Amino acid sequence: MNIYVGNLDYKVDENDLKDVFQEFGTVESSKVITDKFTGKSKGFGFVTMEDDEQAKNAIEELNGATYEERVMKVNEARPKKDFNR
Repeated sequence: MNIYVGNLDYKVDENDLKDVFQEFGTVESSKVITDKFTGKSKGFGFVTMEDDEQAKNAIEELNGATYEERVMKVNEARPKKDFNR
C-alpha cells in the first residue's frame, strides 16, 4: 500500500520516515518530496508498505500523531492522475 504522509518538518529525510513506519511493519520504500530547484523538502512524502494490514495500522496510529513537533497527516495515497489523456 502506498501511504501519503503530510505536514512533515522540513528536516525529516527518507531514513527518518522509514524508521517511523518500520515500527508497524516492513517498509518497501520511503520518499520525501523535494523542490526540484532548491532540493529542499516540500513537507510531505510517501511510504510504501508491502502488507496492507500493517499499512492500515500505521495509518490509524500515525494520523494525527506528533513527530518532530508537527502533527502528521497520514492516509492512503490516491493514485497519480494520468494527464496524458
